[in-house]
Amino acid sequence: MNYSDFFKMIPEASLIAVLIILFVADFVSANKEVRKWFNPLASVLMLANTIVCLLSMDAQTAFGGMYVTSYAVNVMKAILSFGTFIVVLQSRVWAVKSEKEGEFYMLIVSTLLGMMMMMSSGNFLMFFLGLEMASVPLACAVAFDKYRNNSAEAAAKFIITATFSSGVMLYGISFIYAAYGTFYFDDIAAKLQATPLTVMGLVFFFSGLGFKISLVPFHFWTADTYQGAPTTVTGYLSVISKGAAAFTLLSILFNVFGRMIEQWQVLMMIVIALSITIANLFAVRQGELKRFMAFSSISQAGYIMLAALGGNWTVSVSSLSYYVLIYIVANMSVFTIISVVEQNNGGKTNISDYDGFYKTNPRLSFLMTLAMFSLGGIPPFAGMFSKFFVFMAAVKGADITTTHGAWIYAVLFVALINTVVSLYYYLKIVKAMYINHCDKPLPAFKSDSNTKFALAICTTGIVLFGVCSCIYTWIAGA
Repeated sequence: MNYSDFFKMIPEASLIAVLIILFVADFVSANKEVRKWFNPLASVLMLANTIVCLLSMDAQTAFGGMYVTSYAVNVMKAILSFGTFIVVLQSRVWAVKSEKEGEFYMLIVSTLLGMMMMMSSGNFLMFFLGLEMASVPLACAVAFDKYRNNSAEAAAKFIITATFSSGVMLYGISFIYAAYGTFYFDDIAAKLQATPLTVMGLVFFFSGLGFKISLVPFHFWTADTYQGAPTTVTGYLSVISKGAAAFTLLSILFNVFGRMIEQWQVLMMIVIALSITIANLFAVRQGELKRFMAFSSISQAGYIMLAALGGNWTVSVSSLSYYVLIYIVANMSVFTIISVVEQNNGGKTNISDYDGFYKTNPRLSFLMTLAMFSLGGIPPFAGMFSKFFVFMAAVKGADITTTHGAWIYAVLFVALINTVVSLYYYLKIVKAMYINHCDKPLPAFKSDSNTKFALAICTTGIVLFGVCSCIYTWIAGA
């Protein structure tokens, strides 16, 4: 083994260092009742890891091709690390109340480490190890409030679904191995042909990863898990793990199954149209805010995967990464406010609890409104630009005079109609806060400094990331 290969895994090595520091800090201060410095330490470490990711943009190959990274992969790692920094920052109050602050941060960082390994895999074995490294600690995080029935039920459903989806995915990978006798992406891509065996392998692999991204019809676990998990974990689940899985799926489809693009794009078109439409229909009916955000995230997953319909890898991966960045700031803003309200409202998270919210909490109402506008794609907020770029990526190279191109435009039309529908249910939250009458609105809350800082970062991103063209330029690597 060439031990110098470890030095090529700088983002992962940095995360391992973060884990060790958190473990030692938690261990030596376990008996202290007050640890005001612990959350700032975790936040600073995650911010430092983000900077390390930003400084490690060179393409690297290690361990005989098992580990492969590129500019696009490193950009995505930096985006996910930035999102995790926001999660750690806004989780302080809840984590301290749980009395397991150290364990929570270590679970989150462990999950991120697995996701980075998954995104940098150049081999199906490495990919699967990374996926499981991410899934196991994530299941523990979902079950963090294990004495609360909802949390235990959510974790049980998450684990059962994750186990089933992993089995389905392994089944698909075994077909690919049976066809070509190798797990290496480059070797498979060089030999790939659209035979019945490889098509079946592709379908099973796609189905397994579809569960992780919550694409319809693989979405059944999402609403119950989102509702039952602690709100901070739900926020993490909805943006970080979903972003990593979507990026990995896009990468493998283009770089491994590139020669079968016509087959998997048909599959993708069906799944995208179903995800956006069905999720929107269910979101309209929801009265519980976390379930509402669960269906919103299924719909957003459909929009994210629109980037895969284009035939240009650079444009597709850039638009997907940009969408995930915008989605992180908008969604984390919503979940941060839900968490604050939940902690000051006896754990209630119904939409009706927000009736007349602006009377007592005008600032939080305003920030929630901006986040909802961005999620709905209302200009000039960043969500509109992220949708625009995935739409443009989808039509890149598509010829409407051909049957395949016409179907791509048809899917975009469905997505466009659903964007209008989504405005209705996102504005339902805004209506509840500003228009619905309530004799006893929620009392005024005072957020802690960490929450205010997290909301400030998210709101800045919602307002500026769309109009600052340098952000997209940097992601595209131009």
